[in-house]
Amino acid sequence: MSQFAHPSEREIAALFDSYGINWEYEPTTFVLESDDEGNPTCAFTPDFFLSDFDVYVEVTTLRQPLVTRKHRKIRMLEKQRPDVRVKLLYRRDVERLGLKYGLSHAA
Repeated sequence: MSQFAHPSEREIAALFDSYGINWEYEPTTFVLESDDEGNPTCAFTPDFFLSDFDVYVEVTTLRQPLVTRKHRKIRMLEKQRPDVRVKLLYRRDVERLGLKYGLSHAA
């Protein structure tokens, strides 16, 4: 099993598994900005890729300033790569899934 950054990611992965949804954990890092030498200065690595749906899922249960930073990165990615779809799951989304599907560490 993958090493997850947060218990909510493990629970979301278990939910995907229970529905037979194929997923990969942090399979792609998108470079959003680079310095003059081409070294990445800003990047975004979504938590999951759901290959059957061709969509990335980012789970966030963080404080608002960090959520704002994730929003910025997603907007940058959408501008650079309109072919890449990202769905952001907020704390409230994870909590609702936890209640509905009995996830043990939903928040």
